[in-house]
Amino acid sequence: MKIRILPEAEKDLEIGATFYDAVRLGLGSHFLDCLFTDIENLRLLAGVHSKEHGYHCALSKRFPYLIFYDLNGEFVSVVAVLDARREPDLILANLQGR
Repeated sequence: MKIRILPEAEKDLEIGATFYDAVRLGLGSHFLDCLFTDIENLRLLAGVHSKEHGYHCALSKRFPYLIFYDLNGEFVSVVAVLDARREPDLILANLQGR
């Protein structure tokens, strides 16, 4: 399967990396490496995750982030990458309209 990261999800990744770089310099790069590995794993695992709010939802292995994605034919479309520590209502509000 081919993977597409939608612009909104790219922005989510940038926000996460900025946050972790503020915690410790260089941690943002590690965050991105880990999340991109998790996203790449969707080539093999796409569709096995339960659906949350209309999207398949995978939990990152190293960071408390949720990867929301959709299956469209031969594509895995990553629509959001959100901090799992947020209030559920904020996660739902962020997903609406994507």
